[in-house]
This record gives sequence, structure tokens and C-alpha cells, in this order.
Amino acid sequence: MAEEQIEEASMAAAAATPFQLQFDKPIPFQIKMAEWNPEKDLLAMVTDDSKVLLHRFNWQRLWTISPGKCITSICWSPDGKIIALGTEDGLILLHDVENGKMLRTTKSHDVAIVSLNWAEDDPLSKSDKDEFLSYEDRTTRFFPPPPVMPRIGGLRSGDTGLADENEEAIPEFSSASCQRFNILCSGGKDGCVCFSVFGIFPVGKINITKIPINVGSSRKSYQLQDASVSKVSLSRNLQKFVILCFGKLVDTDNLSDSCENSGLHCLYLDTSIFFNRKNELHQVSQQASSIQDMVEVVRASVSLISKQWSNAMSLFHEKFSALPNLISTHGVESSSEDEFLSLLFGTRTSPALHHFLASSLGEAGLKRIAKAVDSAGRDIRGIITEHLQPAVEIISFRLAELRGLSRWRSRFQTIGLDGNLIDGVTESIGMLVVQVERFSRVAATVVYLFQNFFAWVLKSVRILLNEPTDQVPAANSELVVIFLKFLLDKDPIKQLLEADERIECDMDTARHVEQLVVFGGFTDTQFLEKSLVNQFNELEDSLKEAFLMPFTAISSQIQCQGLLPLYPVTSSATLSSSCSPTSISFYKDEDSSHEESSYSLTDYVCLKIPDGSLNKVNCIGVIKGSGNCCTTLSMMSLSGFLLHIPDGYECVDLSLYKDNQVVLLLSETSCSDSPGKSWMVMLQIENFSFMPLSGTFPANIYSLQKLVVTILISPMFDLLALDLQLDTDYGKVRSIPHTVSTPFAVSASRGVACVFSSRRHALVYILDEDEEAEGDETSDME
Repeated sequence: MAEEQIEEASMAAAAATPFQLQFDKPIPFQIKMAEWNPEKDLLAMVTDDSKVLLHRFNWQRLWTISPGKCITSICWSPDGKIIALGTEDGLILLHDVENGKMLRTTKSHDVAIVSLNWAEDDPLSKSDKDEFLSYEDRTTRFFPPPPVMPRIGGLRSGDTGLADENEEAIPEFSSASCQRFNILCSGGKDGCVCFSVFGIFPVGKINITKIPINVGSSRKSYQLQDASVSKVSLSRNLQKFVILCFGKLVDTDNLSDSCENSGLHCLYLDTSIFFNRKNELHQVSQQASSIQDMVEVVRASVSLISKQWSNAMSLFHEKFSALPNLISTHGVESSSEDEFLSLLFGTRTSPALHHFLASSLGEAGLKRIAKAVDSAGRDIRGIITEHLQPAVEIISFRLAELRGLSRWRSRFQTIGLDGNLIDGVTESIGMLVVQVERFSRVAATVVYLFQNFFAWVLKSVRILLNEPTDQVPAANSELVVIFLKFLLDKDPIKQLLEADERIECDMDTARHVEQLVVFGGFTDTQFLEKSLVNQFNELEDSLKEAFLMPFTAISSQIQCQGLLPLYPVTSSATLSSSCSPTSISFYKDEDSSHEESSYSLTDYVCLKIPDGSLNKVNCIGVIKGSGNCCTTLSMMSLSGFLLHIPDGYECVDLSLYKDNQVVLLLSETSCSDSPGKSWMVMLQIENFSFMPLSGTFPANIYSLQKLVVTILISPMFDLLALDLQLDTDYGKVRSIPHTVSTPFAVSASRGVACVFSSRRHALVYILDEDEEAEGDETSDME
């Protein structure tokens, strides 16, 4: 019987080899992470020294970037246009797929981000209110395209968290990311999990060490201590959230007597708030993220204006500071203002002023200063008209939209949009619009006064040197007096650009402002005493306060459905450093029709059981949890099975694939010095018998231990001993001509897998196609 089976397998292997090998390429780096783009044939890889590489399917490298930080996690946006990187210091870096430029940096965690997952609202998960509450961004009706980050004369806009060299991508990033509702989930080493709509607007945060865990029929309360997230995954209908985490499970009702159960646990969270309020969240998040983009444009504009003007004034004061020194040297008790006024009214020209104008400053030095101030004035005017003013106007319009939404209490107060706070933000942006207008007028006036003063000084220099003055523009003497009294030793532009600077306001103006309150519209009667930067800071503070409300409201509605302990870990060192391969996926229930407004998903968790844990060796566990998002774990239908890999083989990595399949990367354990062989195996999950797990906790905390170990894949390895590759009733298997190592990059959407060898080779396989002839493999391996 065995001979017949081997003969049939040999014929099958001769006809076709499972998994078409696309190519086998050497790579100059050791890869520690790799992820396929969900929409394009692109592979992103992270090297051991945290360089990020992007390759096409044909292995052409598109770009390489060095973020300068240790990369600890990676994932793609659902549309494949953005790659998210988690860092060791808790940052999330969003990069453009086209060129690798950074789009945004967000600080979501205080520790290393160990897992990222970006889920998009499935178009099948429609609700009755979708058409009624469908989002429309009306800003494009009334405004031209939003301004981008300013950049003049090679000067960058500063460290604003947005791209400096790819400013055009910023508005495109916001609009492109918001075509369909999506949420970026990130898990930290300290047990914190964060949620961000479009990857940029934070809408929730939980700490798994602080949330109560009610499990079992007795509804006893448990808690995780010293927890660390291993993997996170949000379902496509946004209603289920699965966390794999290490930690100590303790009984909160009896902490003194409770035994510490340290190990890997599977947490099930109810995130139906994201589904039930996705339209409201879409509208608020779209407006808020677009507002934040414009806030960054304002920040960069103010920063660049300050830099341009500071450079010009530094040159001015550097040259004109010589005059007070010359006055002191000549022993005259006078000031620069007095000396210039004496020259203006023809009273006298002191030796100190004569020496300053004719020698220290000179015509060349004066023209250099005048050119610098004039250039700064033009740049400031351009920044205001093209960037600063349009940005604050768009912010004002979007906040007015949010203000209207906040009045819809039945819809938007549920997610924390507070009408009073939005009213406060609306007033702050109104005051900022006024401040920008005032700054624009002050800047234009100051620059004009400087130009008039420089023209008068130039004429004076030429008169002192007996040179013609025909081509020197006429200067207004009254404006020269104003300049000497208010600008020679003062800087109104700098004053408006400094934080916490109090601007003097005359009594009549203050009284008129107070009278305007009677007409309504605002309550701040002191806004004219504030600087532009101070008003901008107040806007930021009020925005943070207003947007913290949805963040807090949604966080409180993310509840734990239950917990399933997977396997124990005895050593604390092993607990924190364990890296056994795991995979999470959601499959649509077969009996759930497309027409249903809220279809059900079955979550699958596949993991390698560490040797010795659960008294098992060389085992793979697959757990299935079905049930809708409103049920608790005790009511869910939990089941699973264990696969025992035959002795002589070990699982290097694994991944769930498409619907009801799991792909294993196996390596032969060899005692000899020669490298062992490797295999890639695809198994059909439905071919195995799931055993129920419900009701076993907490009586038997690690309920996987009761599962029957299945060794059904052993016949394939009996045949593999004869170096055959074949299809079997249990799945497919193919030998790999290298000793393999992690990571194992599998894409269900693209149907491909990339295997990395310990000898720095990358092998790309097409999982849904077979090779027609044995010779094809060797021809591709160059």
C-alpha cells in the first residue's frame, strides 16, 4: 500500500511541483522583518541595522531609507500607499510608498512598538445609516487646494513632524487616506494598545494591565500583570480585536492566594464602537486630521517667518551696533537715535556718526542690509499670502463644520464631540485670523519704514562723500522720525513672533474691543494684547482639549470580552523575550450572506507551542473563535487542534493564508555539520477536527493542553524522505534548497510568499500556481 502511495506521489511530482518559484536572489543584508504590500507586488524589508528596503516583485529595488531609529514593527496601509514603521522609542513613522519620504511622525507610545496592524472598513459591512450619514468634504467647494509646507531659499520649515522635501504629498496623504474608513492599531511592549483613524488621528488607547477581565460562568475578575503585547489584529468589520500578549494572570478578588499564571494569553476585545459609529468617526477624524495638517502648515510658516526676519535683523544690528561704540569712543554722551535726528534736522554731524556712515557702514554695507531686509519682507509676504493665511482660513471653515456636527448630540456626543469645547476652539481660530491680519499689516509697515530709512541713510552717505544723489529715491522725513523712535531699538515683528509676549494696546482701542462683545461672536477682550505665537499656542491647547474628548469617550467603550490562556512560560526572562511565531486572521463565516448589514467573522489564531510547554514538543496550535461581537468569551464557540510535527523537523515560522489555510516553514534538524533541508507546507484547516474549548477556564487554565495531538501530516514527511514534492489530501509541500530563517513574508491578497535563508538569499514563491516541469526551478535559481 505504501509503495502504491509513493508511486502515485512520484507521478504527481513529475507532473507539477507545488508553489512556483519565481526567483532565488542573493541579498546583501540580514533581514529581520518583511511585509508584502496588500495592493501592489512590492515587498518592504527591514534589515538588522534598521534600514528599510522596498523591492518590486522582480526584485528591482525602488528605494532604501535609514530612519535613524531602531525599527521594531512594520505594516502597510490597506491601500498600499503608506508604510508604517514602529520604533523602539514609541514613534510611528509613516512613509510614502512612491519615494520613501516621511509623511508624518506620531508619538503613540512611551516604549517599543512591537506590533502594528492597519485595518480598513470592509465595503460589505454596510449599515442602514451609511447613505444617510455618508461623509462629504465640502471644503473643496469654497477653497482652492490647501497650502503646503513653506520652503524658501533652501531653508527648511523645521522639525514639524511632516515631510520637508516632499511637501506636495501632505494634502494628498490626507485626502487619499480618507477615501475609506481605516484604523491603525499599535501594540507596545508595556501592554498599551493605541488606535488611530487614518493612522494620524488618535481615537483610543487601552492598557491591558488595567482593563478588567471577566471570564468563566462565575464571572470572576482577573487581571494581567507585567503584560507585554506580542501581536494585535483588528477584524475587517472593525468589531473584533484580538491581542496576543505575555503576562501574569491573577485573580483580582483574591490577590494573596491567587497563583501567578505567566504565559501567552489571547485577549478578545469588543471594538464595535468603531463599526457602530464609523460614519461619525469618519467625519470627525477627516476634519480633525485635515485641521492638524493645516496647524502644521501654520507652525512651519511662523517658524520660517521668524527665521527669515531674524537673519535680516541679525545683519542689521551687527552693522548698526558699531555706532554706539564709536559714540562712546569719542566721549560723547548721546544715543544712536539722537545722532540720526541731529543729522536729519541738519543740526550737526558728529565725528562718530560721520565715521560710522562713511567708513564703518559705507554704501556697500548699507545696500547689503537693505537687500537682506527687502528680501525677508518679500519672503514674509509670500509666506503669509500663500501659506499662513489660507491655512488659518481653512482651519476656521473646518472647525465651523465640526461645530455644526457637535450640535447633533444624539450622534456625535456619543463619541465625545463636545459642543462647548468646539465653541472655544472656534473662537480661538477666529482670534488667530485677526492676529494673522494684524501681523500682515505690521510686517508690511515695518518693512516699508526700513526701506524709507535706508533710502535716507544712503542719501546722507552720498552727501557726506560728495557723491551725486540723483538716483537715490526720495525719503519721507516724518517716517524716518517714526523709524528712529519705534524701530531702531525695537522690533515689532519679533515681538509678535514671541510666545507669552504682551502687546501694549491703547485705552481707546481696548474700550472699543470691549464694546464689540455686546454684538456677540467672541468673549476674549484681551486678544489684541497677545502675540501671534501666543494665540497660535492657545489654539493648539484648545484643539488638544477638544479632541481629547472623543479619544477618552471611545477608549472607555473598548471592553474586554474574555481571555484564553494559550501556554505557560516559567521563566521571566523567557516571558519578555519569547518570539515563537504566531499569526492572526479573520475569515468570513460561510453562513453569513453579503446582504447582511453586519456579517460575522471567525477569528483564527495559529501559534507554535514552545517545546516543553503544555508537556508538548514540536506542536502547532490553531484556535478558532466564532460568535458576534456582543457575546462574551464564555458564550463564544471556541475550538482548536494541535498539530504535531514529526521528530527531525521544526517549525521556523508560520502564517495563516486566505480562507482556512495555514502555511508552515519547516526545517530539518540535523546533528551533522551539513545544513539541513527545508520545506514549505500549506495545510487546509478544514481537513482537521476542531475540539471545543468553551467552559474550560479557569478550571483548567491552559485548555489547549486537553486538545488531542494530530499527526496527520506525517505521511507527507515519510514521502519527503524520498525527496518528493507532491499534493496530498492534507495540503501541499515543497522542498526549499536553502536552510531557512525568519522572517516568513506571506501575502494572502497577492498570493505570494518570500522565504529568507540563513545564507542571505531571498526566494519568492507564487502560492497559487504550480511549476509544470522540474527543470523550471533550476532555470529560475540564478
